[in-house]
Amino acid sequence: MQVIKVAIADDHKIFRKGVVLSLRPFTNLKFVQEAENGQELLDGIAVSEPDVVLMDLRMPVKDGIETTKQLSKEKPHIRIIVLSMYEDERFVSHMMENGAQGYLLKNAEPTEIRKAIMDVCEKGYYLNNFVNRILLKKSHAKQKPIPNLNSEITLNDREREVLKLICMEFTATEIAQKMDISNRTVEAIKDRLMERFGSKNTAGLVFFAVKNNLVD
Repeated sequence: MQVIKVAIADDHKIFRKGVVLSLRPFTNLKFVQEAENGQELLDGIAVSEPDVVLMDLRMPVKDGIETTKQLSKEKPHIRIIVLSMYEDERFVSHMMENGAQGYLLKNAEPTEIRKAIMDVCEKGYYLNNFVNRILLKKSHAKQKPIPNLNSEITLNDREREVLKLICMEFTATEIAQKMDISNRTVEAIKDRLMERFGSKNTAGLVFFAVKNNLVD
């Protein structure tokens, strides 16, 4: 099994060390960097080269919100999972739409943290029950929009099918096999949808699709 390199940014040393220790039994995960704040994380990224970052939100010097935005822009291949005490749906929405591929609360079990790490590497995002409840709540509470011909979202059949399968957690390879198209075509459609919706990653694309009722 391929080893996944992980970094963690959290200003509480005891919690940070606890996460590292709790994930030690999973031999396919290797911690390559620990940082006390976002700036320290960014300063060491070039050397540690992690695949995934576990990101706290409230940190001194540079918080997790700004760090996530900068990291997703400068190093889009690095997956970011928020690991925070904040349950406010505004934080969840903002982070998932601005670079994070997953959002976990700090009381998450080590097995869930491992699953989130595996999922963001394999599928591009991780949505747990906590995030799904927020998505569902937003979908039900959303006011009916005023019709606007200039902003109406339209998808062709192929785009809608690709988007639906992405939201069902299929990988690009699996989607290509199901639709009998090439991986390159799937990635091109996904990139086009992300550009149209203003999404920075797959997680943001799924978040946008569910909030706007683009998939059944």
